[in-house]
Amino acid sequence: MDGVSHITFIVRDLARMTTFLCEGLGAREVYDSAGRDFSLSREKFFMLGNVWLAAMEGEPPAERSYQHVAFKVSESDLPVYQARLEALGVDIRPPRPRVEGEGLSLYVYDYDNHLFELHAGTLEQRLHRYRTGN
Repeated sequence: MDGVSHITFIVRDLARMTTFLCEGLGAREVYDSAGRDFSLSREKFFMLGNVWLAAMEGEPPAERSYQHVAFKVSESDLPVYQARLEALGVDIRPPRPRVEGEGLSLYVYDYDNHLFELHAGTLEQRLHRYRTGN
């Protein structure tokens, strides 16, 4: 296995998800089926960094959970993302309790109950911190 191919989100409103992904997170729209539905419903594709995201019209999750997708960002960019997301009026959640050294995060729900984390840290940093205890 080479890694993740793409991540798909089911959303009520593709235009609103486009705003969230492009204006809020800085994604780039690369495809819109616009009436030529090759899949289950109308869909749009985006690139966020090197990650292919798909959004399809449909019934999104009814409830929120901690299940999420996390994107790596620099710590210095977290305030920039926070300001952009606040301007969109999405629900920014307080961070979970953290121990020093595991990296800072910004948690945000999109308009359809999907949780996104913007994380300024690496797996190596977290494992190192957890190995050191307290």
